[in-house]
Amino acid sequence: MATTIIESSELKTHLGDPNWILVDCRHAPIGGDPELGHTQYRQGHLPGAFYADLDVQMCSPPSGTNGRHPLPDPDTFAAYLRSISVNDGSQIVAYDAGGDMFAARFWFLCRWIGHRNVAVLDGGFARWTAEHGPVVSDVTPKPHTGMIAPHIDHRLVADADDVLAALADGSADVLDARAADRFAGENETLDPVAGHIPGAQNRFYKLNYRADGRFLAPDALRASFGTLGASPERIVHQCGSGLTAAVNLLAMEYAGLVRSRLYAGSWSEWIADPTRPVERG
Repeated sequence: MATTIIESSELKTHLGDPNWILVDCRHAPIGGDPELGHTQYRQGHLPGAFYADLDVQMCSPPSGTNGRHPLPDPDTFAAYLRSISVNDGSQIVAYDAGGDMFAARFWFLCRWIGHRNVAVLDGGFARWTAEHGPVVSDVTPKPHTGMIAPHIDHRLVADADDVLAALADGSADVLDARAADRFAGENETLDPVAGHIPGAQNRFYKLNYRADGRFLAPDALRASFGTLGASPERIVHQCGSGLTAAVNLLAMEYAGLVRSRLYAGSWSEWIADPTRPVERG
């Protein structure tokens, strides 16, 4: 079973296999047209793929203090997986446009609720079509009801208190996946406070991708993450709202650097409490 990245050549050999569940995660850039992903799905998607909406299936409603893209309720997310035919032994393959963040988010959510047989299609929809993979525009396939229950892996996540404690005792290293200018507190357009968590290092999530949207090879990723000087189990990933941070986490797992964690609330949750420290520059 595939647990991180899967090539289109392998996926093509499993099209039509009822044990392989494909999920289209395409979505507009944050702040863009929320219907774009639905439109793209209707225009063309991989055969048999279901659609997962970032704001409906992959998040719970924001409260103003829990970040822009809070984790969904695990039982609700598991119910969605059952609704698209997922069983405990199913292989899930998630894809987005390619070189993006949304399939990594879906991958993380599946891992978080205890389903390990989940992978991201390397290069996404763009690579699939470039390699002449089949595309259909028919309606969503008719599912049967799957059987899967959440078994949350609490080791995968950290919360604001965990990060605060790490700042105090040096027990973890925070890795921020945002672009360098936002990390420095410049050109902030999404959040009301600019800057970063004190002591965090910056590694833009796009550094994991080649120009065509495929992931770098595992050895290249290992070398890149190795420059951070932090062991994988110490790293807590964050970004603006927990989406692009999942790309860094996925890239580390693909490179064999396991047991890092995600701070799902990320910067947008961190700044909701004015007592939490902020650093700029």
